[in-house]
Amino acid sequence: MLRVGIIGTGDIANLNIQGYIHSQDAELVAVSDIDVSNVGEKLERWGLRTLKIYTDFKKMIDHENLDIIEILTPHHLHYPMTEYAAKAGILGISVQKPLAHTITDCERMIKICEEENVKLKLYENFRFYPPYLRAKELLDSGIIGELLSFRINTILTGGPSMPRGLKSLTWRIKVDTCGGGPLVYDDGIHKFSLALWLMGQQKVEKLHGWIDYFTSVMDAPSYMLWKYPSQNPNEPPKYGTMQFTMATNVYYPSNYYDCDEFIEISGTKGIMWLNQCTSGGNFVSKSLENPPIVTYVDGEVKSYGKDLPRDWRYSFINSTEHFIKVIKEGGTPIYTGEQGRDLCIFAKMPYISHQQKRTVTWNEITAENEQNQSCYVKQPVNLVEGGLTKYNRRSRSDLRKGIKQGLEHNVFKYQYEE
Repeated sequence: MLRVGIIGTGDIANLNIQGYIHSQDAELVAVSDIDVSNVGEKLERWGLRTLKIYTDFKKMIDHENLDIIEILTPHHLHYPMTEYAAKAGILGISVQKPLAHTITDCERMIKICEEENVKLKLYENFRFYPPYLRAKELLDSGIIGELLSFRINTILTGGPSMPRGLKSLTWRIKVDTCGGGPLVYDDGIHKFSLALWLMGQQKVEKLHGWIDYFTSVMDAPSYMLWKYPSQNPNEPPKYGTMQFTMATNVYYPSNYYDCDEFIEISGTKGIMWLNQCTSGGNFVSKSLENPPIVTYVDGEVKSYGKDLPRDWRYSFINSTEHFIKVIKEGGTPIYTGEQGRDLCIFAKMPYISHQQKRTVTWNEITAENEQNQSCYVKQPVNLVEGGLTKYNRRSRSDLRKGIKQGLEHNVFKYQYEE
């Protein structure tokens, strides 16, 4: 039985724990967090009241003989925690996305884990969402032909959703702790991951981005357009776009975060639409108009994946189970440290483009250019933490109306669905 420890018990820990609660191969034995009251509350909700609690992650690593460590802390802490765990001989280190707040720290994490023969994993769960796994199979089979374009829209809604404390948002609006912003960098890693994986690409060639700062704190509305590299001069050009849409007065119940994703992929033979991810399982998922996967090919519309679980938690369960298997049986994690670094490169490109008002190339985003300040994400001016209050007030304005109307919202449960 693999022994597991978690560093950080913030909001995301409620989901990362899912893959361990019922595991037959790994056991959560300890958690570490500087906020003891927060830890106690989480353990009570998880049904793990007797779990050992440490306020110092180093003591947990030193005393617990761990095989796997989950790092669920602010991004600027990922490197020092990874370094300590790697030197302590932990077999597998799973780091919640993004890998780090800088490319420099990404490189350091990769290097130390190589030196200590440790398996480093970037925890990016969208890759394991059941409808997306099925969509990838269909795309790889050539169902819509050669892939030409990718478009994803993340809509930020009014909820109701999983409760979040302002503390978790405060450090995300600071570049020196987050690496970017709460949407394009922190949440965006998921979407940049899909933009590469579903399209069968390793990187992009160049990107142009525009970012607004709604209520002076959120890096949205935002729009990004990029070009994938050409493999040969005769193939058609391939592009992708991403946007974050502010719709904070829209009543849209979610058991998780107050947002949802919609994807469109065009090919030489047809088009594929992917409906929902983060809020999958809500009343929209149960409507006939929103099957998880829809294709248009040769004049015919078909839907797929109606039998698949659409609850977002399964992406976490599947991701964790995969890493447990890698540590137990060998293999390569999804994602490796190098792939995690590449996603950070992708996610920093929109900020550099917006700051410098130009198209940015992939090869510009390096640790060296970060250190010489030529491609360094800067803290946006005039951002104030008080804007969070304004943002939350707006997002709740129509939400109360929806609740009074009796619209559906299921409370999050900490166990597998029956």
